[in-house]
Amino acid sequence: MEYQLPPIGTLTTRLAALNSGVQPATIRDWVRRGLLTRCGGTPKRPLYRLTDVEAARTAAKPTRANQRTVKAA
Repeated sequence: MEYQLPPIGTLTTRLAALNSGVQPATIRDWVRRGLLTRCGGTPKRPLYRLTDVEAARTAAKPTRANQRTVKAA
């Protein structure tokens, strides 16, 4: 069940993705990488603080060795 309206100042995974302009899988990846932490909800329906989502969106993302980079022309 999706929340009708999450508590003020929090976002569901779907709403966090919409707010950040990314896919929900990216939000889950940020959690796995430690860039974003859950603040409540259930294991299947986590909630995130709006301020934490904004910080994760602007944070420098770690890169892997041999990762392809896009060169600006």
